[in-house]
Amino acid sequence: MAHRPQSQESAPQRREDRRGIATVIRDVAYVSVGKYGQYLVTAVTLPLIARLLGTEGMGLLAIGMSAYFIGSLVADLGLTAFLAARVHEPQIQQLRGDYFVLRAGIVTILAVALTAAGILDVDRHVAMILFGLFAGAVAALAEDWLLIGHGRFGIELIYQGLGRLAYLGLLVVLLPRHPSAAVALACLVWSGLLPIALSWGDSLWRFGLPGKPRGVFALLRRGTPVFAARLLITGFGQGAAAVFSGVLSAASLGLYSAGDRVVRALQSMLDPIGLALLPRLARKNQEQGFWASAAAALTVCVVAAALASAGVWIAAPYLVRLVFGSEFAGTTGLLRAEALLLPAGAVSSFATTAVLSVRQDTRGVLVGAAIGTAVSGVALGITVVTRSVWTMVTGMVIAEFAVAAWYLARMWALAHQPAGNPAERAVVADTVLRKGDS
Repeated sequence: MAHRPQSQESAPQRREDRRGIATVIRDVAYVSVGKYGQYLVTAVTLPLIARLLGTEGMGLLAIGMSAYFIGSLVADLGLTAFLAARVHEPQIQQLRGDYFVLRAGIVTILAVALTAAGILDVDRHVAMILFGLFAGAVAALAEDWLLIGHGRFGIELIYQGLGRLAYLGLLVVLLPRHPSAAVALACLVWSGLLPIALSWGDSLWRFGLPGKPRGVFALLRRGTPVFAARLLITGFGQGAAAVFSGVLSAASLGLYSAGDRVVRALQSMLDPIGLALLPRLARKNQEQGFWASAAAALTVCVVAAALASAGVWIAAPYLVRLVFGSEFAGTTGLLRAEALLLPAGAVSSFATTAVLSVRQDTRGVLVGAAIGTAVSGVALGITVVTRSVWTMVTGMVIAEFAVAAWYLARMWALAHQPAGNPAERAVVADTVLRKGDS
Protein backbone atom coordinates (compact mmCIF):
# COMPACT_ATOMS: atom_id res chain seq x y z
CA MET A 1 0.00 0.00 0.00
CA ALA A 2 2.84 2.34 0.80
CA HIS A 3 4.23 1.95 -2.68
CA ARG A 4 0.95 2.52 -4.57
CA PRO A 5 1.21 6.32 -4.79
CA GLN A 6 4.68 5.99 -6.27
CA SER A 7 3.33 3.56 -8.89
CA GLN A 8 0.45 5.87 -9.67
CA GLU A 9 2.83 8.78 -10.09
CA SER A 10 5.21 6.83 -12.32
CA ALA A 11 2.53 5.61 -14.74
CA PRO A 12 1.84 9.07 -16.23
CA GLN A 13 5.58 9.64 -16.45
CA ARG A 14 6.03 6.38 -18.36
CA ARG A 15 3.24 7.36 -20.74
CA GLU A 16 4.87 10.75 -21.23
CA ASP A 17 8.22 9.08 -21.97
CA ARG A 18 6.59 6.79 -24.53
CA ARG A 19 4.90 9.74 -26.19
CA GLY A 20 8.24 11.57 -26.27
CA ILE A 21 9.97 8.64 -27.97
CA ALA A 22 7.13 8.31 -30.48
CA THR A 23 7.34 12.02 -31.23
CA VAL A 24 11.08 11.80 -31.86
CA ILE A 25 10.60 8.84 -34.22
CA ARG A 26 7.85 10.73 -36.04
CA ASP A 27 10.00 13.85 -36.43
CA VAL A 28 12.97 11.81 -37.67
CA ALA A 29 10.72 10.26 -40.32
CA TYR A 30 9.39 13.68 -41.31
CA VAL A 31 12.85 15.16 -41.74
CA SER A 32 14.13 12.06 -43.53
CA VAL A 33 11.48 12.22 -46.22
CA GLY A 34 11.24 15.99 -46.33
CA LYS A 35 14.75 17.40 -46.20
CA TYR A 36 16.55 14.39 -47.70
CA GLY A 37 13.82 13.12 -49.98
CA GLN A 38 15.94 13.62 -53.08
CA TYR A 39 17.64 10.33 -52.20
CA LEU A 40 14.32 8.51 -52.14
CA VAL A 41 13.61 9.91 -55.60
CA THR A 42 17.12 8.89 -56.63
CA ALA A 43 16.41 5.32 -55.53
CA VAL A 44 13.50 5.26 -57.97
CA THR A 45 15.21 7.01 -60.89
CA LEU A 46 18.78 5.76 -60.49
CA PRO A 47 18.40 2.76 -62.84
CA LEU A 48 16.92 5.08 -65.48
CA ILE A 49 19.69 7.66 -65.09
CA ALA A 50 22.48 5.07 -65.09
CA ARG A 51 21.27 3.35 -68.25
CA LEU A 52 20.57 6.58 -70.14
CA LEU A 53 23.75 8.45 -69.20
CA GLY A 54 26.29 5.63 -68.83
CA THR A 55 29.43 5.89 -66.73
CA GLU A 56 30.66 9.13 -68.34
CA GLY A 57 27.29 10.87 -68.04
CA MET A 58 26.98 9.70 -64.45
CA GLY A 59 30.41 11.15 -63.81
CA LEU A 60 29.39 14.56 -65.15
CA LEU A 61 26.21 14.43 -63.09
CA ALA A 62 28.29 13.52 -60.03
CA ILE A 63 30.39 16.64 -60.58
CA GLY A 64 27.26 18.76 -60.86
CA MET A 65 25.61 17.23 -57.80
CA SER A 66 28.78 17.65 -55.76
CA ALA A 67 28.85 21.31 -56.75
CA TYR A 68 25.14 21.48 -55.87
CA PHE A 69 25.87 20.67 -52.24
CA ILE A 70 28.74 23.14 -52.19
CA GLY A 71 26.52 25.82 -53.75
CA SER A 72 23.82 25.27 -51.16
CA LEU A 73 26.44 25.69 -48.48
CA VAL A 74 27.91 28.80 -50.11
CA ALA A 75 24.48 30.45 -50.15
CA ASP A 76 23.30 29.58 -46.64
CA LEU A 77 26.79 29.69 -45.09
CA GLY A 78 26.04 26.42 -43.32
CA LEU A 79 23.98 28.36 -40.78
CA THR A 80 20.71 26.43 -41.10
CA ALA A 81 21.08 24.50 -37.85
CA PHE A 82 22.53 27.46 -35.96
CA LEU A 83 19.80 29.87 -37.07
CA ALA A 84 17.05 27.30 -36.56
CA ALA A 85 17.89 27.41 -32.87
CA ARG A 86 17.39 31.21 -32.83
CA VAL A 87 13.81 31.34 -34.10
CA HIS A 88 12.45 32.34 -30.67
CA GLU A 89 14.69 35.37 -30.30
CA PRO A 90 13.03 38.83 -30.25
CA GLN A 91 15.08 40.02 -33.25
CA ILE A 92 13.96 37.16 -35.50
CA GLN A 93 12.40 39.52 -38.09
CA GLN A 94 15.66 41.37 -38.62
CA LEU A 95 17.49 38.04 -38.76
CA ARG A 96 15.12 36.90 -41.52
CA GLY A 97 15.84 40.05 -43.52
CA ASP A 98 19.59 39.78 -43.04
CA TYR A 99 19.66 36.12 -44.02
CA PHE A 100 17.56 36.64 -47.15
CA VAL A 101 19.65 39.55 -48.43
CA LEU A 102 22.81 37.54 -47.86
CA ARG A 103 21.53 34.49 -49.73
CA ALA A 104 19.98 36.49 -52.57
CA GLY A 105 23.25 38.33 -53.14
CA ILE A 106 25.21 35.10 -53.39
CA VAL A 107 22.67 33.59 -55.81
CA THR A 108 22.98 36.69 -58.02
CA ILE A 109 26.77 36.42 -58.12
CA LEU A 110 26.62 32.74 -59.09
CA ALA A 111 23.98 33.46 -61.76
CA VAL A 112 26.31 36.02 -63.35
CA ALA A 113 29.19 33.53 -63.24
CA LEU A 114 27.08 30.82 -64.88
CA THR A 115 25.94 33.21 -67.61
CA ALA A 116 29.53 34.22 -68.31
CA ALA A 117 30.55 30.56 -68.53
CA GLY A 118 27.84 29.94 -71.11
CA ILE A 119 29.01 32.88 -73.21
CA LEU A 120 32.67 31.86 -73.02
CA ASP A 121 31.93 28.16 -73.74
CA VAL A 122 34.13 26.83 -70.93
CA ASP A 123 35.17 23.21 -70.38
CA ARG A 124 32.23 20.92 -69.60
CA HIS A 125 33.61 19.99 -66.18
CA VAL A 126 33.82 23.67 -65.25
CA ALA A 127 30.36 24.30 -66.70
CA MET A 128 28.83 21.51 -64.61
CA ILE A 129 30.54 22.82 -61.48
CA LEU A 130 29.15 26.33 -62.05
CA PHE A 131 25.69 24.97 -62.87
CA GLY A 132 25.73 22.86 -59.73
CA LEU A 133 26.85 25.81 -57.59
CA PHE A 134 23.99 27.93 -58.93
CA ALA A 135 21.44 25.13 -58.49
CA GLY A 136 22.46 24.56 -54.89
CA ALA A 137 22.40 28.27 -54.10
CA VAL A 138 18.86 28.58 -55.46
CA ALA A 139 17.73 25.69 -53.26
CA ALA A 140 19.15 27.50 -50.22
CA LEU A 141 16.63 30.33 -50.68
CA ALA A 142 13.93 28.25 -49.00
CA GLU A 143 12.80 29.27 -45.52
CA ASP A 144 12.85 25.72 -44.16
CA TRP A 145 15.15 26.80 -41.31
CA LEU A 146 12.11 28.47 -39.73
CA LEU A 147 10.10 25.26 -40.03
CA ILE A 148 12.92 23.24 -38.46
CA GLY A 149 13.40 25.71 -35.63
CA HIS A 150 9.73 25.56 -34.71
CA GLY A 151 9.65 21.77 -34.98
CA ARG A 152 7.13 21.84 -37.85
CA PHE A 153 8.61 18.79 -39.52
CA GLY A 154 5.29 17.61 -40.94
CA ILE A 155 4.89 20.81 -42.95
CA GLU A 156 8.51 20.51 -44.07
CA LEU A 157 7.70 16.99 -45.27
CA ILE A 158 4.75 18.21 -47.34
CA TYR A 159 6.59 21.10 -48.98
CA GLN A 160 9.74 19.14 -49.78
CA GLY A 161 7.72 16.08 -50.79
CA LEU A 162 5.83 18.06 -53.42
CA GLY A 163 9.14 19.30 -54.79
CA ARG A 164 10.54 15.77 -54.96
CA LEU A 165 7.47 14.53 -56.80
CA ALA A 166 7.85 17.37 -59.28
CA TYR A 167 11.51 16.39 -59.74
CA LEU A 168 10.55 12.78 -60.36
CA GLY A 169 7.96 13.79 -62.95
CA LEU A 170 10.30 16.13 -64.80
CA LEU A 171 13.08 13.57 -64.81
CA VAL A 172 10.91 10.77 -66.18
CA VAL A 173 9.47 13.01 -68.91
CA LEU A 174 12.54 14.98 -70.01
CA LEU A 175 15.59 12.77 -69.47
CA PRO A 176 14.68 10.01 -71.99
CA ARG A 177 14.18 12.72 -74.64
CA HIS A 178 17.29 14.72 -73.72
CA PRO A 179 19.73 12.30 -72.03
CA SER A 180 22.36 14.59 -70.53
CA ALA A 181 23.70 15.41 -67.10
CA ALA A 182 22.75 19.08 -67.53
CA VAL A 183 19.09 18.19 -68.10
CA ALA A 184 19.03 15.97 -65.01
CA LEU A 185 20.41 18.83 -62.92
CA ALA A 186 18.04 21.34 -64.51
CA CYS A 187 15.09 19.18 -63.45
CA LEU A 188 16.31 19.49 -59.87
CA VAL A 189 16.46 23.29 -60.15
CA TRP A 190 13.00 23.68 -61.68
CA SER A 191 11.33 21.34 -59.21
CA GLY A 192 13.07 23.07 -56.30
CA LEU A 193 11.22 26.30 -57.02
CA LEU A 194 8.00 24.75 -55.67
CA PRO A 195 9.13 24.13 -52.05
CA ILE A 196 10.89 27.51 -52.08
CA ALA A 197 7.63 29.25 -52.96
CA LEU A 198 5.65 27.22 -50.42
CA SER A 199 8.09 27.85 -47.57
CA TRP A 200 8.14 31.58 -48.28
CA GLY A 201 4.35 31.70 -48.47
CA ASP A 202 4.20 29.94 -45.11
CA SER A 203 6.70 32.31 -43.49
CA LEU A 204 4.97 35.41 -44.85
CA TRP A 205 1.59 34.19 -43.61
CA ARG A 206 2.86 33.30 -40.13
CA PHE A 207 5.47 35.99 -39.53
CA GLY A 208 4.84 38.72 -42.09
CA LEU A 209 7.49 40.45 -44.13
CA PRO A 210 11.12 40.08 -43.02
CA GLY A 211 12.55 43.03 -41.16
CA LYS A 212 14.81 45.64 -42.70
CA PRO A 213 18.30 44.16 -43.01
CA ARG A 214 20.67 45.85 -40.61
CA GLY A 215 23.16 43.19 -39.62
CA VAL A 216 24.10 41.48 -42.88
CA PHE A 217 27.83 41.91 -42.34
CA ALA A 218 27.52 40.88 -38.70
CA LEU A 219 25.73 37.71 -39.82
CA LEU A 220 28.41 37.16 -42.44
CA ARG A 221 31.13 37.47 -39.79
CA ARG A 222 29.27 35.10 -37.49
CA GLY A 223 28.78 32.62 -40.29
CA THR A 224 32.36 32.66 -41.56
CA PRO A 225 33.79 30.02 -39.17
CA VAL A 226 30.69 27.84 -39.58
CA PHE A 227 30.82 28.23 -43.35
CA ALA A 228 34.53 27.43 -43.46
CA ALA A 229 33.99 24.29 -41.40
CA ARG A 230 31.01 23.07 -43.43
CA LEU A 231 32.76 23.84 -46.71
CA LEU A 232 35.77 21.80 -45.65
CA ILE A 233 33.50 18.94 -44.56
CA THR A 234 31.61 19.03 -47.86
CA GLY A 235 34.89 19.05 -49.77
CA PHE A 236 35.81 15.55 -48.56
CA GLY A 237 32.20 14.33 -48.41
CA GLN A 238 29.37 15.17 -50.78
CA GLY A 239 31.52 17.59 -52.78
CA ALA A 240 34.37 15.15 -53.38
CA ALA A 241 33.52 14.52 -57.04
CA ALA A 242 33.85 18.22 -57.85
CA VAL A 243 37.15 18.47 -55.96
CA PHE A 244 38.66 15.41 -57.69
CA SER A 245 37.20 16.18 -61.14
CA GLY A 246 40.47 17.77 -62.22
CA VAL A 247 42.49 14.58 -61.75
CA LEU A 248 40.01 11.78 -62.53
CA SER A 249 38.11 11.01 -65.72
CA ALA A 250 34.35 11.36 -65.94
CA ALA A 251 34.04 7.59 -66.40
CA SER A 252 35.95 6.90 -63.17
CA LEU A 253 33.82 9.42 -61.32
CA GLY A 254 30.75 7.73 -62.80
CA LEU A 255 31.73 4.41 -61.22
CA TYR A 256 32.34 6.19 -57.92
CA SER A 257 29.09 8.16 -58.17
CA ALA A 258 26.96 5.06 -58.63
CA GLY A 259 28.08 3.64 -55.29
CA ASP A 260 28.16 7.04 -53.64
CA ARG A 261 24.46 7.57 -54.40
CA VAL A 262 23.62 4.39 -52.50
CA VAL A 263 25.79 5.33 -49.52
CA ARG A 264 24.41 8.88 -49.37
CA ALA A 265 20.87 7.54 -49.55
CA LEU A 266 21.53 5.41 -46.48
CA GLN A 267 23.29 8.30 -44.77
CA SER A 268 20.27 10.50 -45.45
CA MET A 269 18.21 8.20 -43.25
CA LEU A 270 20.61 8.80 -40.33
CA ASP A 271 21.29 12.54 -40.66
CA PRO A 272 17.72 13.61 -39.76
CA ILE A 273 18.09 12.26 -36.23
CA GLY A 274 20.24 15.25 -35.39
CA LEU A 275 17.90 17.73 -37.05
CA ALA A 276 14.82 16.23 -35.41
CA LEU A 277 16.44 16.41 -31.98
CA LEU A 278 17.81 19.93 -32.48
CA PRO A 279 14.83 21.80 -30.93
CA ARG A 280 14.74 19.39 -27.95
CA LEU A 281 18.47 19.56 -27.30
CA ALA A 282 18.32 23.34 -27.61
CA ARG A 283 15.67 23.46 -24.87
CA LYS A 284 17.84 21.21 -22.68
CA ASN A 285 20.99 23.24 -23.28
CA GLN A 286 23.06 23.62 -20.08
CA GLU A 287 20.73 21.24 -18.21
CA GLN A 288 21.84 17.95 -16.66
CA GLY A 289 19.85 15.88 -19.15
CA PHE A 290 21.50 17.40 -22.21
CA TRP A 291 24.51 15.11 -22.48
CA ALA A 292 22.58 11.97 -21.52
CA SER A 293 20.05 12.63 -24.29
CA ALA A 294 22.80 13.42 -26.78
CA ALA A 295 24.76 10.25 -25.92
CA ALA A 296 21.68 8.04 -26.26
CA ALA A 297 20.78 9.51 -29.65
CA LEU A 298 24.38 9.23 -30.87
CA THR A 299 24.48 5.56 -29.88
CA VAL A 300 21.33 4.87 -31.89
CA CYS A 301 22.87 6.64 -34.91
CA VAL A 302 26.11 4.66 -34.78
CA VAL A 303 24.44 1.28 -34.30
CA ALA A 304 22.05 1.93 -37.19
CA ALA A 305 24.94 3.07 -39.39
CA ALA A 306 26.99 -0.04 -38.57
CA LEU A 307 24.08 -2.30 -39.50
CA ALA A 308 23.58 -0.38 -42.75
CA SER A 309 27.28 -0.68 -43.57
CA ALA A 310 27.22 -4.44 -43.03
CA GLY A 311 24.11 -4.76 -45.17
CA VAL A 312 25.66 -2.86 -48.06
CA TRP A 313 28.83 -4.95 -47.88
CA ILE A 314 26.84 -8.16 -48.24
CA ALA A 315 24.37 -6.93 -50.86
CA ALA A 316 26.78 -4.87 -53.00
CA PRO A 317 27.28 -7.32 -55.93
CA TYR A 318 23.57 -7.97 -56.31
CA LEU A 319 22.67 -4.31 -55.82
CA VAL A 320 25.03 -3.10 -58.53
CA ARG A 321 23.81 -5.64 -61.08
CA LEU A 322 20.16 -4.93 -60.31
CA VAL A 323 20.27 -1.13 -60.23
CA PHE A 324 23.08 -0.10 -62.57
CA GLY A 325 23.70 -2.96 -64.97
CA SER A 326 26.84 -4.67 -66.24
CA GLU A 327 28.51 -1.42 -67.36
CA PHE A 328 28.96 -0.50 -63.68
CA ALA A 329 30.55 -3.79 -62.54
CA GLY A 330 33.56 -1.86 -61.23
CA THR A 331 31.33 -0.09 -58.73
CA THR A 332 30.99 -3.13 -56.42
CA GLY A 333 34.34 -2.80 -54.68
CA LEU A 334 34.06 0.99 -54.46
CA LEU A 335 30.60 0.69 -52.92
CA ARG A 336 31.84 -1.75 -50.28
CA ALA A 337 34.77 0.48 -49.41
CA GLU A 338 32.68 3.65 -49.14
CA ALA A 339 30.05 1.90 -47.02
CA LEU A 340 32.67 1.62 -44.28
CA LEU A 341 32.42 5.35 -43.62
CA LEU A 342 28.74 5.23 -42.56
CA PRO A 343 29.36 4.85 -38.79
CA ALA A 344 31.97 7.62 -38.79
CA GLY A 345 29.72 9.82 -40.90
CA ALA A 346 26.88 9.30 -38.44
CA VAL A 347 29.05 10.57 -35.58
CA SER A 348 30.17 13.66 -37.51
CA SER A 349 26.68 14.48 -38.74
CA PHE A 350 25.07 14.23 -35.32
CA ALA A 351 27.87 16.16 -33.64
CA THR A 352 27.79 19.09 -36.06
CA THR A 353 24.03 19.17 -36.68
CA ALA A 354 22.78 18.82 -33.11
CA VAL A 355 25.28 18.86 -30.26
CA LEU A 356 27.91 21.38 -31.35
CA SER A 357 25.29 23.57 -33.03
CA VAL A 358 23.37 23.94 -29.78
CA ARG A 359 26.57 24.55 -27.81
CA GLN A 360 27.70 27.03 -30.50
CA ASP A 361 31.10 25.35 -30.58
CA THR A 362 32.18 26.73 -33.95
CA ARG A 363 35.83 26.21 -33.02
CA GLY A 364 35.31 22.49 -32.52
CA VAL A 365 33.45 22.16 -35.83
CA LEU A 366 36.16 24.07 -37.67
CA VAL A 367 39.02 21.98 -36.24
CA GLY A 368 37.24 18.76 -37.18
CA ALA A 369 36.68 19.99 -40.71
CA ALA A 370 40.32 21.02 -40.98
CA ILE A 371 41.42 17.53 -39.97
CA GLY A 372 39.25 15.95 -42.64
CA THR A 373 40.45 18.40 -45.27
CA ALA A 374 44.09 17.71 -44.42
CA VAL A 375 43.59 13.97 -44.90
CA SER A 376 41.59 14.56 -48.08
CA GLY A 377 44.31 16.90 -49.37
CA VAL A 378 46.90 14.17 -48.95
CA ALA A 379 44.60 11.77 -50.83
CA LEU A 380 44.17 14.33 -53.61
CA GLY A 381 47.93 14.70 -53.92
CA ILE A 382 48.39 10.93 -54.15
CA THR A 383 45.54 10.71 -56.68
CA VAL A 384 47.39 13.15 -58.94
CA VAL A 385 50.11 10.49 -59.18
CA THR A 386 48.01 7.31 -59.20
CA ARG A 387 45.03 8.63 -61.22
CA SER A 388 43.03 5.97 -59.39
CA VAL A 389 39.53 6.41 -58.01
CA TRP A 390 40.49 3.92 -55.30
CA THR A 391 42.91 6.46 -53.84
CA MET A 392 40.06 8.95 -53.65
CA VAL A 393 37.67 6.57 -51.89
CA THR A 394 40.33 5.36 -49.44
CA GLY A 395 41.17 8.94 -48.54
CA MET A 396 37.49 9.75 -47.98
CA VAL A 397 37.05 6.82 -45.59
CA ILE A 398 40.17 7.69 -43.59
CA ALA A 399 39.12 11.35 -43.46
CA GLU A 400 35.66 10.49 -42.11
CA PHE A 401 37.08 8.33 -39.31
CA ALA A 402 39.67 10.96 -38.37
CA VAL A 403 36.97 13.63 -38.14
CA ALA A 404 34.64 11.36 -36.15
CA ALA A 405 37.42 10.66 -33.65
CA TRP A 406 37.94 14.39 -33.15
CA TYR A 407 34.24 15.10 -32.63
CA LEU A 408 33.94 12.31 -30.07
CA ALA A 409 36.91 13.73 -28.18
CA ARG A 410 35.48 17.24 -28.42
CA MET A 411 32.05 16.26 -27.11
CA TRP A 412 33.65 14.29 -24.27
CA ALA A 413 35.73 17.33 -23.30
CA LEU A 414 32.71 19.65 -23.35
CA ALA A 415 30.63 17.20 -21.33
CA HIS A 416 33.27 16.95 -18.60
CA GLN A 417 34.01 20.64 -18.22
CA PRO A 418 32.98 21.91 -14.77
CA ALA A 419 30.08 24.35 -14.62
CA GLY A 420 31.32 27.90 -14.75
CA ASN A 421 34.63 26.91 -16.32
CA PRO A 422 35.93 29.84 -18.39
CA ALA A 423 36.51 27.58 -21.38
CA GLU A 424 32.88 26.48 -21.28
CA ARG A 425 31.69 30.04 -20.97
CA ALA A 426 33.69 30.90 -24.07
CA VAL A 427 32.03 28.08 -25.97
CA VAL A 428 28.49 29.12 -25.06
CA ALA A 429 28.98 32.88 -24.80
CA ASP A 430 27.15 33.40 -28.08
CA THR A 431 24.64 30.60 -27.54
CA VAL A 432 21.71 30.68 -29.87
CA LEU A 433 19.16 30.18 -27.12
CA ARG A 434 18.77 32.59 -24.23
CA LYS A 435 17.55 31.05 -21.01
CA GLY A 436 15.05 33.88 -20.68
CA ASP A 437 13.34 32.80 -23.91
CA SER A 438 12.27 29.43 -22.52
